Amino acid sequence: MFLQIFCGILLPLLGTTLGAAAVFVLRKTPGTTVARVLLGFAAGVMLAASVWSLLLPAIDMASESQTPPWIPSSLGFLLGVGFLFGLDALIPLLRGHKGEGAFRRKTGMLILAVTLHNIPEGMAVGVVFAGALAGDAVGMAGAFALAFGIAVQNIPEGAIISMPLLPEGVPKGKAFRKGFLSGAVEPVGAVLTLLLASTLTPILPYVLSFAAGAMIYVTVEELIPEAQSGDRVGKSASAGTLSIAAGFVLMMLLDVALG
Repeated sequence: MFLQIFCGILLPLLGTTLGAAAVFVLRKTPGTTVARVLLGFAAGVMLAASVWSLLLPAIDMASESQTPPWIPSSLGFLLGVGFLFGLDALIPLLRGHKGEGAFRRKTGMLILAVTLHNIPEGMAVGVVFAGALAGDAVGMAGAFALAFGIAVQNIPEGAIISMPLLPEGVPKGKAFRKGFLSGAVEPVGAVLTLLLASTLTPILPYVLSFAAGAMIYVTVEELIPEAQSGDRVGKSASAGTLSIAAGFVLMMLLDVALG
């Protein structure tokens, strides 16, 4: 039983790892247009994940309690936006400057947002496995189905951390490690929730919404402007927009089909 739970908890991290490993498929550093496509795709994935992976589940969970569902979703979302806004303004490493400072700010906020998104996903996995241990109707098969669905969703999320780093000259090994580490928080969150299920489950809607607010902030503040930067005429200008749509649709399909 415990070996099954251990394997189930690690499934989402496996998906993130596979996505991050996409950097090794590329034979050379992407050019400007490809970089815009990668950033646009990341923006689309994060927008869809914020809605279908975070906000809607938060509303559904809150609906099962005595709390009006709009309270945790709205409050958590605004706290997430405010948290990233505060980091953007206060932490020197994330301040916007030209050159390397701007790159660190963009990538640092992207990694932080996706990592924050992965924490409540790990907690959700911990909740269902805790329910399976307690004999809930979901059962072990249902818990594995959720873990597998999150693992598949994590494949593009791992890629959106690692691949946009390549155009900035980051070595492939280092880019892969950053993507992998962004997903390493999921099993940690799952184990903590298993151990403290009765305490952490009531606040999960707030945590999900907080992560959604953080992801939306980074998407609007950093990724979309970067995907649209430069020449606004021709194929290069439309590549970012089309990649945002592609990323959004892909993540939406994964969430709805595997949700």
